[in-house]
Amino acid sequence: MRRSIDGMTNNNTLVLGATGKSGRRVAARLRMRGIPVRAASRSSDTRFDWSDTGSWDAALQRVSAVYVVAPATVGPVRQFVPRAEAAGVQRLVLLSGRGADTWGDSEFGLDMRDAEAAVRGSALEWTILRPNNFAQNFDEELWHAPLLAGELALPAGEVPEPLIDLEDVADVAAAVLTEPGRHAGQIYELTGPRAITFAEAVELIARASGQPITYKQITPAEYTAALVDDGLSEDDAHHLAEMFVTMQRGLLADPTDGVATVLGREPRTFEDYVLRTAASGTWQR
Repeated sequence: MRRSIDGMTNNNTLVLGATGKSGRRVAARLRMRGIPVRAASRSSDTRFDWSDTGSWDAALQRVSAVYVVAPATVGPVRQFVPRAEAAGVQRLVLLSGRGADTWGDSEFGLDMRDAEAAVRGSALEWTILRPNNFAQNFDEELWHAPLLAGELALPAGEVPEPLIDLEDVADVAAAVLTEPGRHAGQIYELTGPRAITFAEAVELIARASGQPITYKQITPAEYTAALVDDGLSEDDAHHLAEMFVTMQRGLLADPTDGVATVLGREPRTFEDYVLRTAASGTWQR
């Protein structure tokens, strides 16, 4: 273990976004392994807010590794990395997005590309995780309410996507965080075992839940307008619609071996996710 600038041992793993979809799962897995965890978010006992740099230093005290979820804005990670270095942090594991280096000059994913550049340019040991869309977006995100209403309308056509189970993302992150050296300088593209269309995904959910749910393909402009009507800002709605435009180029359609490389096993299937989630009643009206 490394000693921090105050002479005390750095042995905590800082998990940012610890109340979020991935952060809470990663923190739980680390605790199961007996790893000291400092869970941080805007609402945690350890407060961390990307927009408040004054909250960073306390969170970073006596920390050896950090799980970083890229904020939805450009700049903060570039400020955070040198603060982490100065605090004695040794390793950074960044949650980014699948194909972040293929998005070119698109505004979509600019925050992730900026965060990746900051992490890769640091003197610390780093690893980047790039997952596809999470399967859990169907029950923990924007797509849940439309499914409950009976119709999911998205600008996604016949190009499939290998949706990944968040449980696999958390398993990979926990492994990387607890295996120093093995994953240094690696970028892992994380996917499910096979690609399916969103229409197929909705059909599987409808069958497992026993609910009448349909899929409707709409244009990016129609999706943007619908998101704004639901209360999202114009910028956020535009970026979400742009994600689907990127997906329809086929750049995110092929499964990868990232999960197997790290964990030595195949990723969970979308069907596994659907059966587990349907059993909890989350899609029942």
